[in-house]
Amino acid sequence: MKKILLTLVIAVLLLSGFAGVKSAELLFVSNSTTTNQEDPENEIIVGYKENTDVAVLSKQVEKTTGAKLSRKGLKNFAVFKLPQGKAADVVMNQLKNDPNVEYVEPNYIAHAFDVPNDTFFNPYQWNFYDYGMTSNGYVSNYGIQAVSAWNITKGAGVKVAIIDTGVAYENYGAYTKAPDLANTLFDTANAYDFVNNDTHANDDNSHGTHVAGTIAQSTNNGMGAAGIAYQATILPIKVLDSEGSGTYDAIANGIIWAADKGARVINMSLGGSSGSTTLQNAIQYAYNKGVVIVCASGNDRRSTVSYPAAYTQCIAVGSTRFDGTRARYSNYGSALDIVAPGGDTSVDQNHDGYGDGILQQTFAEGSPTDFAYYFFQGTSMASPHVAGVAALVLSAHPTYTNEQVRTALQSTAKDLGTAGWDKYYGYGLVNAYAAVNWTP
Repeated sequence: MKKILLTLVIAVLLLSGFAGVKSAELLFVSNSTTTNQEDPENEIIVGYKENTDVAVLSKQVEKTTGAKLSRKGLKNFAVFKLPQGKAADVVMNQLKNDPNVEYVEPNYIAHAFDVPNDTFFNPYQWNFYDYGMTSNGYVSNYGIQAVSAWNITKGAGVKVAIIDTGVAYENYGAYTKAPDLANTLFDTANAYDFVNNDTHANDDNSHGTHVAGTIAQSTNNGMGAAGIAYQATILPIKVLDSEGSGTYDAIANGIIWAADKGARVINMSLGGSSGSTTLQNAIQYAYNKGVVIVCASGNDRRSTVSYPAAYTQCIAVGSTRFDGTRARYSNYGSALDIVAPGGDTSVDQNHDGYGDGILQQTFAEGSPTDFAYYFFQGTSMASPHVAGVAALVLSAHPTYTNEQVRTALQSTAKDLGTAGWDKYYGYGLVNAYAAVNWTP
């Protein structure tokens, strides 16, 4: 059981161990576009009639069309490479009248379903990969298996509240919507800023926008990065200022607001070292309304989990690296529930030329219209992985309670460290595919 520490409310929630460890390494890449190429790569397939000699007939095709035999199929067909400068339809028309040819068609290109076409998904978003997928040629067995989970659900119908520094979700005043959030769904009617007390929860720090990207970056849009529950709806709630700090009362208000506005999941990539009755009561309120509450464990290497993650009603998330080991900064202890990729920019284990952080789009601090793709590290980055997976579970199973979602996450996690629960990894690495397939 998690210990609930009742103390006086502290005035300011310092994020030196959260936002301060993000190590914002910019991905320097040229602007490029991708296409969903389904046209053949200068190849055709010739299907022959039954009881014909494929080898003999293939030589005739080469002689009459100039195409070169590339390979033979297991049945009565063969693949031919087209001669340079000769269109496929011309060659196919030549062969259609051959009495030995049953059919002729382009050798179309297929793509694995739900592997995003986002430019930087491969090799940089190893944290989402299925076991066995490679990042820059290096196997990543410590991603969250989001690729397989996307064949079941993408998070539609679930509202996720991001209680943070705000999100770059709208064009308003000096703020601009992040380009790679263009197709992301937002509950703009209920967004709220408890720092400035208005209805515009814009990000003036960059932290919240990065967190939002992990949960629901616009995906399959041919640019940038992908998000986990990219068909979910994001409710932006600002409780932290431009320095990444905020009072407990603002956070408590944000939690209550999210619960009252229909959020099924709350992500809080924030924390402090002291408990608070005000904060605990807000957590209890949201929990009683069925909300799944996911929180970062903290980044100051302590053997105790920060608040509010330490409360029993919250899912406390620690951080892992590319190789599945605990990130050196990640808090641990009796209150830790689960781990997720949070990155470690001090190493480059996939040798892609960048530290192994978590890549999403955000902006340079102080410049909320200057967007780029940054590698951040921290339990702040691990927590939204679990929140995103929780959204996938609820999308696939809308009637699940918050405790059933917790069980789905914890009971299907990939065990790390010593067998079973342990203080460094909790129940293990979150597994999106297994979690969405869990049944009571």
